[in-house]
Amino acid sequence: MTGVLDSRPAGAGNRVVVGEFDGTWAELAQAPYGASSDTPALPPAAACLVSGHRAAAQAAWNAALDPGRETLIATASRIGDEQAAQLRDAGLTLVRDSAGGVTLEAATAPREPEAGRIWLLTSGSTGRPKQVAHTLESLTTVGGQQPARTWLCPYTPGAYAWWQVVTLSLTMPGQDVVFVEPSQLDEWPQQALAAGVTAASGTPTFWRQALWRNGDVLAQLKLEQITLGGEPVDQGILDRLREVFPDARISWIYASSEAGAAIAVHDGLAGFPETWLEREVAGRPRLSVEDGELLIASPKAAEGMDAVIHTGDHVEIADGRVVITGRIASDEINVGGSKASAGAVRAVLLEHPDVAWAAVRGRKAPLVGNVVAADVVLRDGLAKGDPGAPDQAALQAWCAERLPEYAVPRRVKYLSEIPIKESLKSDV
Repeated sequence: MTGVLDSRPAGAGNRVVVGEFDGTWAELAQAPYGASSDTPALPPAAACLVSGHRAAAQAAWNAALDPGRETLIATASRIGDEQAAQLRDAGLTLVRDSAGGVTLEAATAPREPEAGRIWLLTSGSTGRPKQVAHTLESLTTVGGQQPARTWLCPYTPGAYAWWQVVTLSLTMPGQDVVFVEPSQLDEWPQQALAAGVTAASGTPTFWRQALWRNGDVLAQLKLEQITLGGEPVDQGILDRLREVFPDARISWIYASSEAGAAIAVHDGLAGFPETWLEREVAGRPRLSVEDGELLIASPKAAEGMDAVIHTGDHVEIADGRVVITGRIASDEINVGGSKASAGAVRAVLLEHPDVAWAAVRGRKAPLVGNVVAADVVLRDGLAKGDPGAPDQAALQAWCAERLPEYAVPRRVKYLSEIPIKESLKSDV
């Protein structure tokens, strides 16, 4: 792909806004590394534990400019002491960036770097994050001519979705990028408006929170491209974004550190066409479903993965669409022998006109083992007990009209804020 391993990345002249820096990638490369003005030389093999996007962006530039490097980028919160020790034992030098400066912790088993290797950490949803191996080529998934855009990147530094935005900007002229620091997440629409953002990528929770908290500012953005991913994408959030941005191209992407970018849907509908299953297309993933689980054979998968990856994501097929409802491990709630789908209950709650966000889980109960419980955030500033706000009985009645009796939430908890994690997801 043009520019990936050239001596100077093709997107070197693209604008980068990160922290107080506003310049080009090439100018960023000449600036002091991270938060410090006293910058030590970076080793060719480095695991970068960064406090923000600036050091991560500079490390990504170094990986693109020098194919002899080996790099892992992650925030310090994602790597505990035990994992840090294992990384050093594996030959990686830790680069810690903080307000106090940049410090290096040398590898305890020094070795030559594995040229071009970029390590990613998995989400850790099933335990401690694992390392998966990529290259800049496997992380660069957009090709061909692209319209000039200014992208918003709110993702955690070093995450797969973060790399998707970064590699797009590094390898293609006309793709500027504005990074959102964690401390700015609540006010990102204001930052995006000031920076002239025209394209933004985020999770459904990220978009729901923005609509709920800053809907008036969000609506002022001149967005041409909206992308969703990282969580199940339901019809409600797609329709809501279409209402606010009728002229934007709205896409949802299925991607993971293990499988790479596997599915891209642009038709404004939740799920993907059933006709895509078992389809053989050169250069594209092969999708299949086995016992309700999505399976992917992907040419963009991380190295060392099985030829067919069991994603652990549950899907339902209806009306010609394959819809991802959630993780298999947490989607099924056994209520007295009947199996309720947390994703299906959540979808029904989100269809209620006064519900802005919902999460569903099982709660232990006598006799039946579990009952369905839900957390909700109401729209438009409504709170529990306000005139016009649906109470628990009203939401239960709404669900009872659309779900089997055992799937109706027996307890509804009202939250005052939409919870969002560093990953931009809202697992609670």
